[in-house]
Amino acid sequence: MARVLKRGCVVSALGLLAFSTVPSSATGSSAMITGKLTSQPIGHYEFCLAYADECRQQRGVSFDPVKLTKEIWTSIVNINSAVNMVIEPRSDFDIFGREEVWTFPDAAGDCEDYVLLKRQLLINEGVSPSALLITVARRPNGEGHAVLTVRTDRGDFILDNLTSQVRAWEQTPYKYLKRQSERHAGHWVSIKTTDMTVVGSVEKAK
Repeated sequence: MARVLKRGCVVSALGLLAFSTVPSSATGSSAMITGKLTSQPIGHYEFCLAYADECRQQRGVSFDPVKLTKEIWTSIVNINSAVNMVIEPRSDFDIFGREEVWTFPDAAGDCEDYVLLKRQLLINEGVSPSALLITVARRPNGEGHAVLTVRTDRGDFILDNLTSQVRAWEQTPYKYLKRQSERHAGHWVSIKTTDMTVVGSVEKAK
């Protein structure tokens, strides 16, 4: 029930947002370079136990990046802003009394919860799950962080709860560590390096 209620709140917020054109800078972006299979974050492992359908091998879908049309870009920008506006940033410990609880947020959540809701809403908009990948990174201050990577034909873009701006991954300040495999939502692959990190940023979106 919480997922349905929150989806309705986000849809209401979307109605207040402006449409956006595809940025010209998108043509200069690139795709992340991924490597071999690596460890799955414990929070995602437990999430997959609760939501097995969200973590299956991708079948019957294209593994190509999504074509970045004006309509798709508008959905990406608006969903990023709407979720950032509706969800209150709070830590897992504040909400659940323990760390690393990945779930669809109702009224509050931390970085990975924002990602899960944004991913779900974009899938509802018709974007292939193989193009919407939970990604673990490290912030400049050393803290772990989770964002949503959208694979497009104009490069990889980042949806982040710390900003309403959707940026090419190279334009963000993060060191990217690993992300979901586009072929299996329950598997993870390295991004250049395979370092373990804790994800739990809850700063207010700008």
